[in-house]
Amino acid sequence: MNMDVAILCWTAATIGFIHTILGPDHYLPFIVMNRARKWSAAKTAWITFFCGVGHVGSSVVLGLIGIACGIAVMKLEAFEAFRGNLAAWALIGFGFAYMGWGIRRGIRNRPHTHLHLKGSGVPVHSHSHDGEHFHTHEPAQKENITPWILFTVFVLGPCEPLIPLLMYPASQHSLFGTVLVAAVFSAVTIITMLCIVMVASWGISFARFGKLERWTHALAGGAICLSGLAIQFLGL
Repeated sequence: MNMDVAILCWTAATIGFIHTILGPDHYLPFIVMNRARKWSAAKTAWITFFCGVGHVGSSVVLGLIGIACGIAVMKLEAFEAFRGNLAAWALIGFGFAYMGWGIRRGIRNRPHTHLHLKGSGVPVHSHSHDGEHFHTHEPAQKENITPWILFTVFVLGPCEPLIPLLMYPASQHSLFGTVLVAAVFSAVTIITMLCIVMVASWGISFARFGKLERWTHALAGGAICLSGLAIQFLGL
C-alpha cells in the first residue's frame, strides 16, 4: 500500500465517522422504532446493519459505475444531491405517515374499563388498563413492512463524501486503492451506526413514559419526520 492510499484510508475512516455522527438520519429512525415497536436487540442490529449496507452500497455502486464510464465527479455529485433530496422527502413522508398512524392508534387504545360477563351475563368484575399497560383491539399485523421502508429510504440516501474519495485512487489506476478506500469508509460508517443505535436503544429501554406510553408510535414518527426535515432544510 502506497502512502497516498494509506492517507486516503485514514481520511475515509475519519470522514465516515464524522459524517455518521453528524447525520441523525443514520441512527435516530432505528432508535425510536426500536422503542416504539419493541424490537429485540438482535433485530435492531440486523435492520441497522442491512440499512447501513444499502446506504453505503448504493454510493459505492454508483461511484464504480461512474469510474468505469468516465463520468465526471461533478455530474455524479449532482446526481447524489438529487438522491439526497429524494431520500430526505421519503424520510419526511414516512415519518409523517407513521406519526398519523401512531396518533390514530393512541386514540383507539386509550385506557378504558372492561366488564367481564359470565354465565347468564352477570358481570363478575370490572377493570381498567391504567399506567403503562394498554389493551389493544387491533388484530396483529401479519407482516411488518417498516424495516423494508427504512431499507428503501437508506438505499436512496447517498454518502456524499464517498465518491470524491473513490475518484482519486481510481484516477491513479489503482483498483486496490479504490476498493480499500470504499471498504474502510463503509465499515466505519456501518460500525458507527451500530454502536450509536445499540447504546442509545439500550439506554432508552429504561425510560418509562407512563400515560404517554400509548403515544410512542406517534412520537417515533414525529422524530423521524423531524430528522428528515433537518436533513432537507438544515443540511444535517
